[in-house]
Amino acid sequence: MSDDIYREIILDHYRNPRNKGKLADANVHIHDSNPLCGDEIDIHLKVDGDQIKDIKFEGRGCAISQASASMLTEMVMNKPLESVKDLTKDDVLENIGLTNLGPARIKCALLSLKVLKLGMVKYYADKDPDSANKIKEDSKSL
Repeated sequence: MSDDIYREIILDHYRNPRNKGKLADANVHIHDSNPLCGDEIDIHLKVDGDQIKDIKFEGRGCAISQASASMLTEMVMNKPLESVKDLTKDDVLENIGLTNLGPARIKCALLSLKVLKLGMVKYYADKDPDSANKIKEDSKSL
């Protein structure tokens, strides 16, 4: 796809975000921000068994951070935690079609993945400390 198509998709997700809002029955809520640019993301997860049954995000920031959060929620909805926990920054950058961003913009694009991974650390902390520690280590590179 051409860069113009990806730009249109990003603008669409920014203007019409999917899965935006609070999740009343969330069993995981996590917040983080990018202090360099001021982007903020909250993710609310409803996990049932070993599957993400629902996910919502709230946030403010640039088009890339907000569109990336919207697109990430679509990527992981109804997915098993096992597959979500293995998501990489390359998976997210490829999904949004922006693999050639500069370092500052990459942080914007990956903020939602970092928040999701931190939420999974929180979820696994009591249930599976080994998984929590592995996810925590993986998220340090985001």
